[in-house]
Amino acid sequence: MSENYRTGATKSPAGAGRVRRGPRSPAEARGAVRRVLSEQSRTRGTACTPDTLSDALLVASELTTNAMLHGGGVTDFDVEVVGQNLYLSVSDRERRRPVMLDPVDRHGRRRCSGRGWPIVCRLSRSVLVSDLPAGGKRVTAVIPLCGDSPVGGAPAPGRQHRNRT
Repeated sequence: MSENYRTGATKSPAGAGRVRRGPRSPAEARGAVRRVLSEQSRTRGTACTPDTLSDALLVASELTTNAMLHGGGVTDFDVEVVGQNLYLSVSDRERRRPVMLDPVDRHGRRRCSGRGWPIVCRLSRSVLVSDLPAGGKRVTAVIPLCGDSPVGGAPAPGRQHRNRT
């Protein structure tokens, strides 16, 4: 069973195309995730743990922030519960892929930033980065809602982090 919640992607009354918008802030992205998980809890009678909710909110914040800082802004934002997983997708205008940075620069100085992408990868069961036909990219993180959280020692079985063109 799939419950799809889209934010920002709407059609005009005449159906004359799609207006693409995303959250204007990480707080709006977190609000969308909270609404989806709250609705999922009401309709299915199952609630995710506080740790799972925190993980999902942090991933939403990081993906949205990265799109705003490095991707030219959020062009689309989707939150969907499928089975026992939360699918969180953020699209932006930039084709460049997220990268993991060393915590220290080439001069030996500690970096102030660069921690968001590793956090997304650690908290997600899988992360897929794909190019969009009209330009830009879409990053989709899959966050398990119960049971086998990927955080901890070893990655959860079947956990993937991949880039696709």
